[in-house]
Amino acid sequence: MDNFLKQVKHFIGLVPFIRDVVAMYFCMIDPQTPAYAKATIAAALTYFLSPADAIPDWIAGLGFTDDASVISAALATVCIHVKDKHWKQAGDFFNS
Repeated sequence: MDNFLKQVKHFIGLVPFIRDVVAMYFCMIDPQTPAYAKATIAAALTYFLSPADAIPDWIAGLGFTDDASVISAALATVCIHVKDKHWKQAGDFFNS
């Protein structure tokens, strides 16, 4: 858990959808989240953190567009499982 959140801190201010990433993470580690949702989220978060992207992250203006697409699609798929408590946990993470 701590390792993922430490890695995410590097993206604060660079990625406008970082709160979605963190809320999805908290959803993924929630024991009440179904396995298919956890697998979907895990795949999306792995892609987000992977240095091997379709569009390299270092390309200014375009680097995170593929990541945004993957996160957006995953969130749309599992949105009914990302509860208010996960959004609150994400907010608390950024306020700590």
